[in-house]
Amino acid sequence: MSGQTIAVVLVEDDPDWRRGLAAYLNNEPDITIVGEADHAEAALSVVADKKPDVILLDIMLADSPEGLRLAAELSVDSGARIIMLTSMEDRAFVVEAFRAGAVNYLVKSDFAAIPAAVRKASEDSSAIDGAAAKLMLAEFRRLKLLEREYEADKFKRLLTPAEVQLLSMIHDGYSQTQIAEKSFLSLRTVKNHVNNILRKLGGKSSKEAAQRAKDNDLF
Repeated sequence: MSGQTIAVVLVEDDPDWRRGLAAYLNNEPDITIVGEADHAEAALSVVADKKPDVILLDIMLADSPEGLRLAAELSVDSGARIIMLTSMEDRAFVVEAFRAGAVNYLVKSDFAAIPAAVRKASEDSSAIDGAAAKLMLAEFRRLKLLEREYEADKFKRLLTPAEVQLLSMIHDGYSQTQIAEKSFLSLRTVKNHVNNILRKLGGKSSKEAAQRAKDNDLF
C-alpha cells in the first residue's frame, strides 16, 4: 500500500459517474484517487505511472466489454488488485472478469460497498461480493447443465433406439438370455449388440454402459 492511504486508479468512461465516485472515495480518510482514465490506452499509461494499489475498472468502455481485455493486461503488468464495476448483472461477464484476474466484481448501484471492497482488495483479502458469487454460481450451474446436455446428445447420436432399449433392460436387471427371449432375438445377436455398444461407448461392462445411459437421461 502507498503510505497510509490506498492508491486507486479509476477507469470509467462516464465522466459524471467517474467524477462522483472519485469525490466519494477521496472523502474516505484512507483512500486516494491517484489517477483516472476513460479508455484502455490512457488506463495503461496512468497505471504504469501511478502504480496504484487497486484499480476500479468498468467492464463497459466505449459501449463494449473492453474492460475484460484490459483487466487481463493490467493484472499481469501492474500487480494491482482489480475490482470490476458494471451496471449489469451479467453472469457471463462475472465469470470472465475473474478469469481475467479481477479480485472482485461490483454492480455500480451498490455504491456504498465500494470503499470496503477497495480496502479488502488492498489487504489481499478480498471476499467476492455476494451478488457476484450468486451470479458465478448460476453461471457455473448453467455451464454444467450445458455439459450434461451435450453428453446426453452425444449418447443419443452414438446409440440406435434398439441399443438404448437393450441398455434399459440391462439397467432393469435382465440377463442377456432374458433379453433375447423377451425381444425374440438370438442370444448371439444380443451379445453382438452389447459388444457394439461397448465399442461405441468405451465401457468395461454392459451394466456400466447401462448406468451411463441412465445418468444421461436416455431412459
